Amino acid sequence: MHNKRVFNRIKAVLAENGKTNNWLAEKTGRNKTTISKWCTNQMQPTVESLFDVADVLEVDVRKLLVATKEE
Repeated sequence: MHNKRVFNRIKAVLAENGKTNNWLAEKTGRNKTTISKWCTNQMQPTVESLFDVADVLEVDVRKLLVATKEE
């Protein structure tokens, strides 16, 4: 079975901040289905959308991405 690659951590960051998909959809003006697809990594946000999400969550945009290398 093929494992799907995870690119973003939006769902994890929402959980860390006690927020929901619906809350994010409301705050960003995005469709709930779009937010759900981002959170399940079925679809990826644009760079601009990623920055919008970071602003709403008050986190560094890099926190929303899966690291490619350990520092």
